[in-house]
Amino acid sequence: MTADTNNELAVRTAEIIGEAFAAYHTEFKNITRSAKEHFERCEWHQMHENSERRLDLYKNVVGRAVVSVNSALGEQAKNGKLWARVKEQYSCLILDRHDLDIAQSFYNSVSMRIIDSGGIDPSIEYVGGDLIPSPPPVDALVYNIYRRQESTTALIRDILLDCRFAGDNPDVGPSAALAAEAIDSHLGKMGGGQQIESVEMANSVFYRGKGAYLVGRICTGSDYVPLVLALVNSESGIEIDAVLLTEDEVSIIFSFARSYFHVETDNPQALVHFLKMIMPLKPVSELFTSLGYNKHGKTELYRDLMRHMERSTDKFEIARGARGMVMVVFTLPSYDVVFKIIKDTFDYPKTATRKDVMNHYTLVFKLDRCGRLVDAQEFVHLRFAKERFSPDLLAELLSVAANTVEVQGDEVLIKHLYTERRLTPLDIYLKEVGEKEAVEAVVDYGRTIKELASTNIFPGDILLKNFGVTRHGRVVFYDYDELCLLTDCRFREMPEATNDDDEISGEAWFYVDDRDVFPEELRTFLGLPPHLREVFTKLNGDLFEVGFWAQLQARHEAGEAIDIFPYRESRRLSHNAA
Repeated sequence: MTADTNNELAVRTAEIIGEAFAAYHTEFKNITRSAKEHFERCEWHQMHENSERRLDLYKNVVGRAVVSVNSALGEQAKNGKLWARVKEQYSCLILDRHDLDIAQSFYNSVSMRIIDSGGIDPSIEYVGGDLIPSPPPVDALVYNIYRRQESTTALIRDILLDCRFAGDNPDVGPSAALAAEAIDSHLGKMGGGQQIESVEMANSVFYRGKGAYLVGRICTGSDYVPLVLALVNSESGIEIDAVLLTEDEVSIIFSFARSYFHVETDNPQALVHFLKMIMPLKPVSELFTSLGYNKHGKTELYRDLMRHMERSTDKFEIARGARGMVMVVFTLPSYDVVFKIIKDTFDYPKTATRKDVMNHYTLVFKLDRCGRLVDAQEFVHLRFAKERFSPDLLAELLSVAANTVEVQGDEVLIKHLYTERRLTPLDIYLKEVGEKEAVEAVVDYGRTIKELASTNIFPGDILLKNFGVTRHGRVVFYDYDELCLLTDCRFREMPEATNDDDEISGEAWFYVDDRDVFPEELRTFLGLPPHLREVFTKLNGDLFEVGFWAQLQARHEAGEAIDIFPYRESRRLSHNAA
């Protein structure tokens, strides 16, 4: 093949990928843009359908691009030198884009599926820092600045008016005055005579589920205070439901256990930078993911992990907690992530298959996670230095996951794994904290099960070890082996024994289908000490009754979208007004 032909192929391949990315991002924005109309019209099911459609979009467009590139390259599809030229040409195509970083991740998704070299080649793929987005022009700022007015109420009304919702504007209702009162009260309690100098608010509305959120920060002259106005659309129209004024509260809104926002923006990188100023502890990878750019969030996580590996020396080790029957879970002590590898064979009595487990992760990806299901990133062909693995962990991996883990010289190749944020297992947490924290966690444990049920999710296995506690003290679920839709279950009363032999039998004397659940038996899986069991039962005794589950099933089958608010009841303005 001549140099000219080679160059023509590189140019054409870069164009194919560039056109595919442009088509992807255009459609991504079109789907995202529709969230405003769905919120205004209370079209909650359409909102969820569009969320699923947007989640599938990336995979579908990348798949079509792979087919087109393979067709264009033919036998040259795995030519590394040619791909190095493709990368050069693609870089020229995307250099002036404000979504440059996401465009690079898209390119990697296409090239790695075609080349399948078992790792990342910096000459072929983008590994971070290859191209830096140019600063946006001043008039392209992702936030608006509101100067101090004669009253906080007037300022809040101006912010609401800029949202330009259809129909009646929310500024005419009492919620603006209630929100202003909450803000003034909070600033007053901070001391030092804190007053609003200005407010910086993202010029995009963050839509998710049945809520909409205005996100920004208050500038007091000497400090910054986070500000989120949570909006709902009810019978009274669009109004402010809650005001969130702490970093922790805002961080929980952007939790890795929640579904992704629909946020219309031409400059995702700049918006993430703005959000990072409000939530400095939140990883950049999670902020991108929260905006719906989960694949670029995965890229950012990988880059951050590689940088961390270069500047650290500790070893991967088996994670704290009970050993899994389905997964091997390990972690790097200095890094706030766990790595989960599916075992070759599962421990008794697990009957699921590897495909079943992967399907459960796919299901969770598309569900409304309601702040209770941990988001996971899926990786293939990761390589690490063998010396970074503790002997016990490496022996465990080679023993129970030999089909997935190989030692190749001085490296360990992991063909497939999931990553999740590291949490403290609930069973360990309850043993290590004081009485007050333990009671709060047990209360939230029950709330977690109920909120999952309210989004049509049955965790299947409610053992304490399958739940974790975040740094905010929130309980979340992270073991998806037996998770299923609530409406797929059949909740039954335990049949009475017909004779003494049935009573003492260690096995069921009646037929039990795979879909059958006996709520009264759930109490036997709690594993709580007596005083905490009493707390749990007092607040959540209805979980042991068929009626609780049956009425939720009926509500889901009737198409009801049940309210679950991502903030405490005490933050709701209606609560405070009452």
